[in-house]
Amino acid sequence: MTTTPGFPGTPQPGPLATPLTDNPHPATMAGGFFGHPRGLSTLFFTEMWERFSYYGMRAFLILYMVHVLGFDDRHAGSLYGTYTASVWAAAIVGGIIADRWLGQYKSVLLGGIIIAIGHFTLVFHPLPFFYAGLACIVVGTGLLKPNVSAIVGSLYEANDARRDAGFSIFYMGINLGAAIGPIIAGALAQKVDWHLGFACAGVGMLLGLVQYVAGRKHLRPGIERLEQQRREAREAAKAARAQRSAASPVQSTEPTFGGFTKVEWKRLAAMGVFFVFAAVFWGAYEQAGSTLNLFGDRYTNTTVLGFTFPSSWFASVQAIFVIVLAPMFAWLWVRLKSHEPSTPMKFAIGLFFIGLSFVLLLIPAFHLQDSPGIRVSPFWLIGCYFIQELGELSLSPVGLSVFTKLSPVKIVSFMLGVWFLADSVGSKVAGLAAGFISSAPLPQLFGVVAGACLGSSLIAFLMVKPIRGLMGGVH
Repeated sequence: MTTTPGFPGTPQPGPLATPLTDNPHPATMAGGFFGHPRGLSTLFFTEMWERFSYYGMRAFLILYMVHVLGFDDRHAGSLYGTYTASVWAAAIVGGIIADRWLGQYKSVLLGGIIIAIGHFTLVFHPLPFFYAGLACIVVGTGLLKPNVSAIVGSLYEANDARRDAGFSIFYMGINLGAAIGPIIAGALAQKVDWHLGFACAGVGMLLGLVQYVAGRKHLRPGIERLEQQRREAREAAKAARAQRSAASPVQSTEPTFGGFTKVEWKRLAAMGVFFVFAAVFWGAYEQAGSTLNLFGDRYTNTTVLGFTFPSSWFASVQAIFVIVLAPMFAWLWVRLKSHEPSTPMKFAIGLFFIGLSFVLLLIPAFHLQDSPGIRVSPFWLIGCYFIQELGELSLSPVGLSVFTKLSPVKIVSFMLGVWFLADSVGSKVAGLAAGFISSAPLPQLFGVVAGACLGSSLIAFLMVKPIRGLMGGVH
């Protein structure tokens, strides 16, 4: 799944972990949730229910457009891609709104309310309600996604060894919701009534809002830390401008351009490279909701041992694998210690695995081409998702964590939005790819995706050392 923090390791000081001169909330250091601040439990369940609603609805969205609204594959795929891309792109605007006006807590609360309104709007049958509901979910998710992650990071002091592990626990909440949502909402949609599935997603978001408001007191230390950091960043920027205006070029000891130092610009450049690789990765990975969703619905056998299940259940497989494999990866990174792959190396590994997953799908694709009308074993798609999760767990968890560490503090929520923009680009590509599932040969479609990812992986492997140099000591 997307939206993705890091695994346990030896974290470096990042912009969300700036120490307070006087910590009035010792609860931030006391363990209250698996040895972590109590606020983490609030955010764990808030994000779990939000992801329940998002992935529960996403599991059958393109199927609804094809089977109920009568859209052809190209139209449905394009609209699906535009919707999912807009969801992630809106995170940039949500980050700016939080940084400059509302703050993180209010942004998450308002975003959750708008998301719930969107899902309940989809319950109504007329087509204008369909578009209005999707628009609300886009706006609400844009406000919620980058800011809930920022609050997670703010719960920890500088050099707190629990920080990356806390992100990993938060990540499990994301995937727990993503696993349950399609099973419940997808079954209601495909087996009972499509619009009941939309309503189920709305109820999930309401439960997340209740959890968020009820646990506000546990979030206060982190919220106050974010507010203090914003004040300090504004004061530092003001002081820097005053110093530049008063000092001669000879007196200036730390030149800046555009408000950032040379080190910060190098780190921003590293983030730009990570962005490009992540966009390629998500372009393949997000096809789970588009191309591979249609592949599961049309070409895959959905009966196992006499039990027939809705094709939307395939959307839960990725999240289930994350829940199973994430502890193994966490153990592996700790076990490797100093030999743990660097962040650039993990990006290269992630791209390799996502490409390999589509290589696997070439086998049933050629079989379907030779024998039209048959349905292939569901284990091909399950195997593909297993390999994809090896890639996601290599790339995605470290992406969000490293963005919080590399980003200058005054634009941290904005840069978290930029991280989600990579998913936006990938989601649009994934939607467009779905339009070719009925017009292009499946081996050609899957082969192009595999080639693009494996080629990007090779480039990423070659760029590991230069990217590490840009990161300026951040690990």
